[in-house]
Amino acid sequence: MTSVEEFFALVNGRIIMFVVESMSRLQYLPVSLQRSIDKRSLLKIISGLSNFDKYSVECVAKAASIGGADLLDVACSPDLVRLAIDSSSLPVCVSAVDPELFPAAVEAGASMVEIGNFDSFYPKGRFFGAAEVLDLTCRTRQLLPDVVLSVTVPHCLPIDQQIELSIDLVEAGADWIQTEGGTSAKPFSPGDLGLIEKAAPTLAAAHSISKNIQKTYPSVPVICASGLSPVTAPMAIAAGASGVGVGSVVNRLDNQLAMVAIIKRLRQSLPSHRISTSSIDIFS
Repeated sequence: MTSVEEFFALVNGRIIMFVVESMSRLQYLPVSLQRSIDKRSLLKIISGLSNFDKYSVECVAKAASIGGADLLDVACSPDLVRLAIDSSSLPVCVSAVDPELFPAAVEAGASMVEIGNFDSFYPKGRFFGAAEVLDLTCRTRQLLPDVVLSVTVPHCLPIDQQIELSIDLVEAGADWIQTEGGTSAKPFSPGDLGLIEKAAPTLAAAHSISKNIQKTYPSVPVICASGLSPVTAPMAIAAGASGVGVGSVVNRLDNQLAMVAIIKRLRQSLPSHRISTSSIDIFS
């Protein structure tokens, strides 16, 4: 049985009460996706929040399916959702920063929605603070009370504020927490060391957030995204994440064969069974 929880959130200066079931929405995800989360081996391929090019999205969708991904993340468009579903055998997540766009995408077949990530906005000088992300979360939950919601924690916040925000987001109705940080990294070394330097911010966030969020909300998955590669994806799992989200290392490639190859390497880098973070924790 599920239990009912009540919590309050401040939205636009008003205190709003939310009522949710503790087991709630994750049980409505496709079974294959639930298993990947449970095994802590989720592989999400991201075509890009700002990528509305149908040919590009179709190539990424086909490659993700062939390469063995578990979830496909596309920009929030009903047409792209239908295209992604037709082009792959994978569940589809839609990403946006405008909650009003989500319902139509869900009607088109999206299995879940996501606020963020925010990487594409930073070069334009657009930054998201904790209050704004929390407001977007509350508005999305009001619009879609029964749909799985992932929320990205902005990496521009200090780590302690990222931890605090992640807990607030769960209390406001987020089902997944996602990290980011690839755009803030400035790797200066070649080869594998440079790849590790590139992933360091999101790995640190995943470790800190998962370590703290599990104390109160052990069933909430943390997905590590932004700046990852086959070298650093297993480090994300060791850091406490339930899965990884990978975008630019795939979607910037110019042919589908290369996309499939890198996705297969990512798939092979992740565990096929549950790994205990108490036995393998490279950050302790």
